[in-house]
Amino acid sequence: MQVSGQRVRILKDVEIKKGPVVYWMSREQRVKDNWALLYAQELAMERKAPLLVAFALAPRFLGATMRQYDFMLRGLACVEDDLAKSAIPFYLLEGLPEKALADFSTVVNASALVSDFDPLRIKREWKATMMTRLHIPFYEVDAHNIVPCWIASSKQEYGAYTLRPKLKRLLPDFLTDYPVLERHPYRMKRTDGRTDWKKVRTFLKIDRSADGIDSLESGESAAANALDHFLTQKLNDYDLRRNDPCLDGQSNLSPYLHFGQLAAQRVALEVNKARADQKSKEAFLEELIVRRELSDNFCFYNEAYDRFEGFPRWARESLNEHRNDKREYTYAVSQFEEAITHDTLWNAAQMEMVRKGKMHGYMRMYWCKKILEWTNSPEEALATAICLNDRYELDGRDPNGYAGIAWSIGGVHDRAWFDRKTFGKVRYMSYGGCQSKFDVEAYIKQNRVEP
Repeated sequence: MQVSGQRVRILKDVEIKKGPVVYWMSREQRVKDNWALLYAQELAMERKAPLLVAFALAPRFLGATMRQYDFMLRGLACVEDDLAKSAIPFYLLEGLPEKALADFSTVVNASALVSDFDPLRIKREWKATMMTRLHIPFYEVDAHNIVPCWIASSKQEYGAYTLRPKLKRLLPDFLTDYPVLERHPYRMKRTDGRTDWKKVRTFLKIDRSADGIDSLESGESAAANALDHFLTQKLNDYDLRRNDPCLDGQSNLSPYLHFGQLAAQRVALEVNKARADQKSKEAFLEELIVRRELSDNFCFYNEAYDRFEGFPRWARESLNEHRNDKREYTYAVSQFEEAITHDTLWNAAQMEMVRKGKMHGYMRMYWCKKILEWTNSPEEALATAICLNDRYELDGRDPNGYAGIAWSIGGVHDRAWFDRKTFGKVRYMSYGGCQSKFDVEAYIKQNRVEP
């Protein structure tokens, strides 16, 4: 087989029957470089059966707004076009996957269902419910991580320093090039037409006030262009420019990686081949592979990844000791959202996220830690940060986001620091510290709050 069996988990093992293979596309919204789609095609070829791709569109999802749905739907329209070139039909199903996919599998008399791997609790709950309704084999393929999450580690890792050597040992086996998706020879006649993408939007029950980012193209081709731009224009200076929020030194690939329009494995392969500064390549691959896969590890092995209970014991105990500390400033969610705090740097970071759908990585840490400092409890800070991140960031509702917020507020993947007011032993960040790192006034001017 072209797809390593280590990338695949059998969620439900029952007797195989005849019929089409259905690939439930969810986290990996692309046609090229997709191990889950390739595995589904292998199963279909073995059985000389049609291959169908289905995406279940939930009417709402974890606080996502029209901003994120718009980007996703534009990308899925490209997926439908690209699949047609390989004679593979695409079905957009309206409703929660736990019912829509189970019903669809029954209607088409499917012989097997293949799904993407996703560590988020809601996705795992969907799959658990589906297993009670399905009467066919059900497989899960990790096409998101280079080293499959359950292979990289069997437990929650303490930090990058414990996961890094495990990944380094396994990468040679998994960081391989992709086979090409074949034009599928076994076809099932489809009676309905192509997806009406305008009509689809009327089905959504979401907040439509956060506008889409029209200036950012969506889809596999746009993702490939963004990768090419990064490799040719930014990679060589990445190590020097990446931590300065005033510079456009980051890759800007996160929305494409989050929506699965670009495979991290493809990015790693191309970075390794690129002629660029070695320190920059190593710095980028550390973030792309170690830090990103550490986030999946955290969400996969810690059910409370978005709750106070998910913090390490030392952080919980320390934060509890400081619950009653007097806060100099406190703000409601609406004040944070409107960027009307006393801190012009924080306000600028919030406005960068509201306007662009992204915030510089260094500023995300400062932004989040100040929410802890200016709310009445760690739980309130956690809820506020997740709410704002998921509402405005294109790459919200992602393990990277949950892990980053848990690091900032609850010391996840970090160590205990000096004890201080409100923060306890959780790492502190200050305005003055930012001033020593970059031109704070220039950043504020770039993202100023309009009067």
